[in-house]
Amino acid sequence: MSEVERQDDARARFTLRVWKPIVQRALQQRQGVAMLVGGGVVVAAIETMLPILVGRIVDEARRGSDAVLLWPIVLYAAVFLLFAAGVWTFIAGAGVVATRTADCLRRDCFGKLQTLEPAYFDVRPTGWLVSRLTSDCSKVSGILPWVMLDFAWCSAILIGVVTAMFWTNERLALWALAAVPAMALTSVIFQRFLMRAGREARRVASAMTASYGEMLLGARTTKTLAREEANLAEFQQLSTEMNLWSMRGAILSSVYMPLMSMLAATGAALVLWHGVEWVRSDEKLSLGTLIAFMQFAALFAQPVQELAQRFADILSASSAAERIASLLATAPAIADNEHVRAPFRNDGNDGRIRELRFDAVDFWYREGVPVLHGFSLTARRGQTIALVGSTGGGKSTIVSLATRFYEPRAGRIEIDGVDYRDLPLDWLVARIGIVPQVAHLFAGTVRENIRYGRLEASNEEVEVAAQRVKAHAFIKDLERGYDTEVGEGGERLSTGQRQLVALARAVLRDPEILVMDEATSSIDTATERLVQEGVEEVLHGGASGGRISFVVAHRLSTIRRADLIVVIEQGRIAEQGTHRELLARRGRYFALYTNQFAADRERALLHLERRELKDAENAAQVAAVTAGGGENDE
Repeated sequence: MSEVERQDDARARFTLRVWKPIVQRALQQRQGVAMLVGGGVVVAAIETMLPILVGRIVDEARRGSDAVLLWPIVLYAAVFLLFAAGVWTFIAGAGVVATRTADCLRRDCFGKLQTLEPAYFDVRPTGWLVSRLTSDCSKVSGILPWVMLDFAWCSAILIGVVTAMFWTNERLALWALAAVPAMALTSVIFQRFLMRAGREARRVASAMTASYGEMLLGARTTKTLAREEANLAEFQQLSTEMNLWSMRGAILSSVYMPLMSMLAATGAALVLWHGVEWVRSDEKLSLGTLIAFMQFAALFAQPVQELAQRFADILSASSAAERIASLLATAPAIADNEHVRAPFRNDGNDGRIRELRFDAVDFWYREGVPVLHGFSLTARRGQTIALVGSTGGGKSTIVSLATRFYEPRAGRIEIDGVDYRDLPLDWLVARIGIVPQVAHLFAGTVRENIRYGRLEASNEEVEVAAQRVKAHAFIKDLERGYDTEVGEGGERLSTGQRQLVALARAVLRDPEILVMDEATSSIDTATERLVQEGVEEVLHGGASGGRISFVVAHRLSTIRRADLIVVIEQGRIAEQGTHRELLARRGRYFALYTNQFAADRERALLHLERRELKDAENAAQVAAVTAGGGENDE
């Protein structure tokens, strides 16, 4: 588990505050809550009345009057019908609250994730996040309605039973309540251990979910590297740890509940002991009253045991509640501030962005480990700016700052002279397009993935976009053309085909700021030429005559036509200029370019040598076959 996950899961002690956002959403289900609480209170009132009714029947029976016995028995039967109706009402209400609360939590958690910045997802595994919307939401929503029910039922029945006991006999009531302090102390002691077991079990469950996700996503890599046994061993370790904490929680609960029952039964035993003596000594305590009091004592133990069980449930689910509350309380690190200008309009004739400027920008991911130092750069509309340099120099950080995935730690980034932190985030995001190194496609058709760039686009517009980036030809050759399913993550398409679809998506969006992050580094040379044609269309086309384009390039041959090439070294600009200008300076770019050119030439020569050798081998085989045939003819 990563350090971020440990920090998110850490809690010093149990607190009910983590349940507040969940309870708020449950209380929104007013009809279900009314049924749940109302049914619980009715059942509690009936259960409180029954011992009194039974006591009256016993005392009347001892007097020997059959006529007087009739009405309590009829009333007893009628009360049970009302009791059954109350039980049905609270069960139906609990079901309504559980399902609707789970739905509300899932929607709110998913909505929260949509508002968070990309950096949030960079440090948290997919499985860790998925478990919030699935197992955690199901767990807390499944427990909470029954906790609410038992709170209403137990509160009503405890108040009713304690009132009835003191009204009936104060001395016996005090003996019945003698075990309450010990029960409270036991709950305080056990809650700490149950809480820890529940939290650790949920932590390991999240790690297991993340392991599942990584296994499914990396199935091909696992097979090619023969990592099955190692993966199984790692998962077995997690499974063993999960079993350990789950067993520990189960054992604690198995001790906790009987102990609470025993303490509750102690009060009933004290009532029986003293009550029998008082009946025998004729201290104004009838047999019917004693029987009623014994039922009160047993009835008093029942809600106490039920509350203890629900308390244990709350403890076991509190780690899940912590995670959900933490997610819902997470404030986006990048959001509109109080100075935001909405709506923002520049002074251009067509309202499109004309200039993006970095002004002395400093940035770091971790304190004390700077990535950019005083970085300044101006990009104007119609320009293509290529960012090159060694790995880790800060190229991807620059484009992440330009697209506001991150924000500067110091300095400013301005759009048409305005700090982009003072502009609406939605306004900026709507004007940005990104084509990553590994294009992500969603499960669905080719057409749907291209249209994802602009959902209101027509079929004709989708196909025009594909034609502009040279993707139309391969799409038409697919089994169902534009209606071909691409599979999860686009797995049914080749890397180059996925890249072309992503390019078509960018063209359809027609962004004002475009980022190409190593868009051709993961494909073969033949496909690169096709993709490069599409890249040129994306960079230099556009419905409004150009855009600001950033290209992070690994293959320097793809950026020769860039308006400005910026060499980034250790977070600073080492040099900048056009392709020819930088070659003429014979500096850092010249060294990078010539080294890569030599490597490409060496690979090409090696490929040629292998091809010539193979041709020679084929020629020798043909000559041998021909010679053998001549001998046979002779």
